Amino acid sequence: MKSEMTADEKFKRMTETPINKLVLTLAVPTIVSMLTTSIYNMADTFFVSQISTSASGAVGVAFPLMMIIQAIGFTLGMGSGNYISRLLGQKNREYSSKVLATGFFTALILGTALAIVGLIFIDPLVYILGATDTIAPHAKAYIQYILIGIPFMTASFVMNGTLRFQGSAFYAMIGIATGGVLNIVLDPIFIFTFNMGTGGAALATIISQFISFCILFYNSSKGGNLKIKIKDFSPEWVVYKEILRGGLPSFYRQALGSIALICLNFSAGIYGDAAIAAMSIVGRVIHFAVSVMLGLGQGFQPICGFNYGAKLYDRVLSAFWFTAKLSVTALAILGIIGFITSPIVIQAFRKEDLEVIAIGSLALRLQSLTLPLSAWIIMTNMLVQTIGKSKEASIVSISRQGLFFIPSILILPRILGLLGVQLSQPVSDVCSFILAVFISKEVLNELRSQQEEQENLIVSKEIDR
Repeated sequence: MKSEMTADEKFKRMTETPINKLVLTLAVPTIVSMLTTSIYNMADTFFVSQISTSASGAVGVAFPLMMIIQAIGFTLGMGSGNYISRLLGQKNREYSSKVLATGFFTALILGTALAIVGLIFIDPLVYILGATDTIAPHAKAYIQYILIGIPFMTASFVMNGTLRFQGSAFYAMIGIATGGVLNIVLDPIFIFTFNMGTGGAALATIISQFISFCILFYNSSKGGNLKIKIKDFSPEWVVYKEILRGGLPSFYRQALGSIALICLNFSAGIYGDAAIAAMSIVGRVIHFAVSVMLGLGQGFQPICGFNYGAKLYDRVLSAFWFTAKLSVTALAILGIIGFITSPIVIQAFRKEDLEVIAIGSLALRLQSLTLPLSAWIIMTNMLVQTIGKSKEASIVSISRQGLFFIPSILILPRILGLLGVQLSQPVSDVCSFILAVFISKEVLNELRSQQEEQENLIVSKEIDR
């Protein structure tokens, strides 16, 4: 009974609390989670970069694999979470529990399968990911530990997503932030004290991820949240269909992001390990900036899902515009800071290598110029994905890292050389922004029409009374 009361109170909060207050309340924990995750990703890059330029490049080579892991976790986590938030908006907790268990246990199964295949074929894998002969030993030492931790990492992404979509961002934050802080502490211990090099950074990561997994699993049963039970595991097409409808846009984004990074590694590798290292550092720095608005957006998503399921379209629109404006403003400020301080930022990672600093500084400045555009692209994607518009969400998802970036990274370096490598992401951002504007305009107009229909229906009922 207590759980039901908590669930009812949660529903009331999600559908009645003033939008601005609710977005910020839910966004603060998710921003902390995203920043913590981004910081420990940067910590890996920072500490490994102190070893050598080739070691620094190894983290960039391993990152496409991390994105494949995220592709599985985000697909099942975002898909389950989107569906659960709409079901909870309809007050259907029983079926929500089946969706949660199905997403969680599927992530464990797929993660285990991927780990086994990766460990068997680890030698060719590092070269497929874009390693050079000098980077390969460092990349293998790093990747072998990451592969071992894949099942817990994929399942953690699912729990993080489903907790957020239930409006329990604080419980998700505790798990993610604890693992992130632990990773930062363990990195220098394993890398330098135990002299494990790049392998030590990866070992620190999977230990931290396992701790996060345990905390997230424990928190999944607290505060009126749905409990993960093996008896609710329902591997049926009717369940997977809805999970995939909400999650495939995330899969497309992450999978194409992985392919895009492999293409980037090969294109940058022509100019040596310094170019791979520089672009890897820039990628982590930009991801740190974007994580701020991702946190804001993830505060928006459960509000969007609950209220869309409850047919409160005016609240969906209000939440979108408030979050979008805040996100664009935040990334504009961070873009200005990044443009001004780019040489200092890159130098902090690899001060001994002037070539890395030169390549990275220009690339960071170019990406800082288009950084605010990312806010609109990502917010549009979050809106259409959360309300179940899979086609539109998939198009926006594949645009930034697939539809536009992959052609850019394959074509521009052939024309402009190294500058083409540095320009590929900004060019992709501009093209993706234009596409997102057209899609968001259509979807927002549709939501306004649904809002008007709902208001007219309410008026009609009042007149009938």
